[in-house]
Amino acid sequence: MINVFMGEYHHTMDDKGRLTIPSKIRYELGEQFVVTRGLDGCLFVYKANDWEELIKSYKNLPNVKDARNFMRFFLSGASKMEFDKQGRINLSTPLIKYADLQKDCTIIGVGDRLEIWSQEKWNNFITENEDNLSDMADNLFMSKFDA
Repeated sequence: MINVFMGEYHHTMDDKGRLTIPSKIRYELGEQFVVTRGLDGCLFVYKANDWEELIKSYKNLPNVKDARNFMRFFLSGASKMEFDKQGRINLSTPLIKYADLQKDCTIIGVGDRLEIWSQEKWNNFITENEDNLSDMADNLFMSKFDA
């Protein structure tokens, strides 16, 4: 069975930027991992080996403005992290500001990574997209069967 991150978890961040990660996810992430700015206003969390593979693939990008700007955005926010004794991560102020994290956060599993969302942004994302889910699935997967 392929190990993938999945599920939705709700936790609170304290005033010092510490966020508890569920124990099941802590085990799957391993001792060290990377947190960086993600897309759509959330944070991405990668296992250390998945992060290394991602960076290897980025090295193949052409030296064009879009690639340089994306790499600046993505890598400047990246931090190697470990859990404290209570199973928390300590998010930096730039990451907290980027994702507009408040006290209530939602952690979701998205295959090869976790995403950390402000609860408000996550709820808005769900509300804005739930009516289009069927169309999204059709656009992404149905072409495989239309041969």
